[in-house]
This record gives sequence, structure tokens and C-alpha cells, in this order.
Amino acid sequence: MPTGAQQTLPRRITIDPITRLEGHGKIDIFLDAKGEVEKAFYQIPELRGFEVFSLGRPAEDMPQITSRICGVCPTAHHMAATKALDDLYRVDPPPTAKKVRELIYNTFMLEDHALHVYILGGPDFIVGPDAPKAKRNVLGVIETVGIETGKRVITMRRRLRELIAHLGGKVIHPVFGLPGGVARGVSPDEIPALKSLADDAVAFALFTLEVFRKIVLANDKYVALITSDAFTHHTYSMGLVDAANKVNFYDGTVRVTDPSGKEFTRFAPGEYLDTVAEHVEPWSYVKFPFLKKVGWKGFTDGPDSGIYSVAPLARLNVADGMATPEAQKAYEEYVATLGGKPVHHTLANHWARVIEMIQAAEKIRELAADPLLTGKELRTLPTEKPTRGIGIVEAPRGTLMHHYETDEKGLITKANLIVATQNNAGRISMSVEKAARALIHGGKVDDGLLNKIEMAFRAYDPCNACSTHALPGQMPLTIRLRNAAGDVEKVIER
Repeated sequence: MPTGAQQTLPRRITIDPITRLEGHGKIDIFLDAKGEVEKAFYQIPELRGFEVFSLGRPAEDMPQITSRICGVCPTAHHMAATKALDDLYRVDPPPTAKKVRELIYNTFMLEDHALHVYILGGPDFIVGPDAPKAKRNVLGVIETVGIETGKRVITMRRRLRELIAHLGGKVIHPVFGLPGGVARGVSPDEIPALKSLADDAVAFALFTLEVFRKIVLANDKYVALITSDAFTHHTYSMGLVDAANKVNFYDGTVRVTDPSGKEFTRFAPGEYLDTVAEHVEPWSYVKFPFLKKVGWKGFTDGPDSGIYSVAPLARLNVADGMATPEAQKAYEEYVATLGGKPVHHTLANHWARVIEMIQAAEKIRELAADPLLTGKELRTLPTEKPTRGIGIVEAPRGTLMHHYETDEKGLITKANLIVATQNNAGRISMSVEKAARALIHGGKVDDGLLNKIEMAFRAYDPCNACSTHALPGQMPLTIRLRNAAGDVEKVIER
């Protein structure tokens, strides 16, 4: 550089593609003349139009159609769709059918959480956020924890997926859900193998907690990162709870707590439109849900902002505890260590996810010992004309809502899906920008720093394919023409 010349700082930093998540996305970070962050955008450029091409289809097809939205969380969509059909046809499944559904669903939750803990989010802690790119993956994890631990993770996920395939027909696109029940039951001769798997699942979940304690909680730098202001937002929280206000993945009432932890509202699935509305921004195909009673106040947190959070962190915030004993012990340790409830540290999602793994495994064990599981009554046949049905479950990534309306023949006339990552969209965008502002100074960046910014979204385990929806089906196209300095010269919109 010639004497006296000034170094030109970058005005725009792009992370494209973002990694270790389901779907596509990028992060655009814009800097001022001093190299400080002016704005950061978490952008989802893909679009799925499932609500539109579901129109005119028989309602009974929806559990199969919507499971094709995503290859990571098809069981969540299948279950939400099936519960929406229960409501649509006004049928209550027999107790045995509910037990079978819960068994499959808790198996899915455990398997999916293990995927994120060890493979998607895990490398950031197990290998390290500043480790070389080539190491921040499942191979780096296995190299760090050892081949035997790697085999244990892979074997357990395979066995859990085999159970889903056995009871659900398929593991990727399950076919067990019917309005009013399930397609097949559990026979008594299957129980011994199921109990053995359940015991191994509980041991695996508790082992995962020990791994988390040794690798993450014993590392002061990691704990400081988790509890830092860069990864903290004081928002409302949302999640399903049972009658005792304990975490429930399959059924219950949706509870919302405010940033101080006080109950703000609670609602049955059919009342969700009284609580939730959606905001649209021109730079993303993801809509941004918010609490109607508070209103859309932009990308800001606090009690005056309608933005809320879902997923493991939020579920533990809205609940009074876990529904199983070992998970409750882990929950109490989590709350005490992080200074009480509510917990607003985004990266604490990883710890909350491990606690949910324990509950899911314990629920599998409870259900395996329940005599109702092997009952013969698997379905209540619908007799009512369909009109409107709403089903809500807790996907691994948070609260998932399916809403269908039909004509008298049961053909879909309206479909609305508010998926977990969509519910989290506002908080994720805030998290990415806050991390970027905290970490980038003077325009200086390196690969480890950019990975820490990605950790801000990765903690939510987002599924971008699931979250992109547009109604009434027209793609909202916006083109921005920028000059060499990064300033917008012209905007063309459709």
C-alpha cells in the first residue's frame, strides 16, 4: 500500500450459504465508514407454497402432503395435520390411538434433538466455534469425542428411526395418522423390544447430559458466551403445557409468558388467531408472527414488543417444570445455574434441548409400560361434515400450527401453516443482528467470528424450508440495485 494511503474497509459482509441447518439462507451485514455494523439481515431466499397447492385436495391427504415440506421434521407436520383432521371432523381418538401417537412423537423428538445436539449445533461447542471449517462437522465431533461415542450416537438414532418406520410406516414421510386415530397399533409381543429400546434411550439421553456438562458447562469461556449480552433477548415465550403446566410435545394448551416470566395469555388451538398475527418484510420470504395484544413494534425486544420465542428455551420458560423425574432434575439444575427463570440466553437453547431429550426418552419408557398401548381400539370413525380444523404440536423447533378449512365434501378451501421457525423468525433476525453488532468492530472479521454470528441462528435449530410461506401464492419479488458503495440506487417491486 502506498505511503499515506488509507485502507478501504468493507461495507458489506455476506455469509452465503449459512450452514448446519435445514433449508437455505444467507446473512448480509452492512457496515458504516468506521467498520461498525449498521444493519444485518437474516434472509431466506427460498419459497414453499404448500398452502396454495393444497387447495382443492381432500383433507385426508394433508398429513402426507405437508410431511413433504421438510425431510428433517416430517413427523411434526404429519402429527399437526392429523390433529387438525381430528378437529376438522370433530372426532376424539381412542386412548390407545393417543398412546401410539405419543410414542411415535416422543421417539421423533428424541431422535431429532440428538441430530442437532451432536451434528448440527454440537460442533460449535464439541469442536469449538473457532475451529477450522473442516473440523466443524460430524467428523470433527467424532474425532473429538471418540469413535465409540460416535458409534453410540449413530446407533441410537438408527434404532429410534427404525421404531418410527415400524410403527409409522415410513421414517421420512410417515403414514400412520388418520382422522380419529392411527393406522396400526402395538402388539403385546413387541413390548419387550420396545422396553429394551426405551431403557437404552433414557441411558443415552442422560449420557448426553453428562457430555454437555463436561464439554460445555465445565468450560468457563463457553458459559460466558452463553450468558453474554450478545446472545440475550428479553422476549415473550410460547409453548404447549399439560394440565399441570408441565412441558408437553403432543397435546395441551398453548401458554405465553411475558419477558418477566409472568403468564400473559393461554389459548386452545382453535383460538390461535385471537393471539397471533403475521407481519411481512420485503427482504425475506418468511413472515414474522407477533402477539396481537401487544402489536408489531419492529425488531426489538422487551414487554412492549410483540415478538415472541418458541423452541426448547421458550418451552422451559412457559412451563412450571418437566413431566418426567430425570428431566425435572436436569431442569432444576439448568434454572439454578442460569440464575432462575425465565432464561433469555439464546445459546441456552442447546442445554434446554438436552433436557427435552431426557423427557422424551422417559416418556417412551412410560408408554412402553402402559397397558393401554396394546389396546385394540385404534380409531373413532368420523361422522360429521368437515368445516374447520386446527392442530397444534410442539415440533423440535417450537410451536407448530396447522389450520384447514374445507367445503362439505372435505376438499381444502383454505390452509394456513404457522411453523416453528416462522414463530421464531423475529427473534432469530434480532439475534443475528445483535451478535454481529457485538462481534464486528472496525470491519475486522475472521472465520471464527463469522461462525459465532451463525451460532446466533443455529441455536434455534431453524428449518428454513418449513418457514417460507406466501399467500395467496404470488411470489413477492423485490430487486434492489446498489452502487459500488453499497447504497441502494433503485428498487423494483412486483
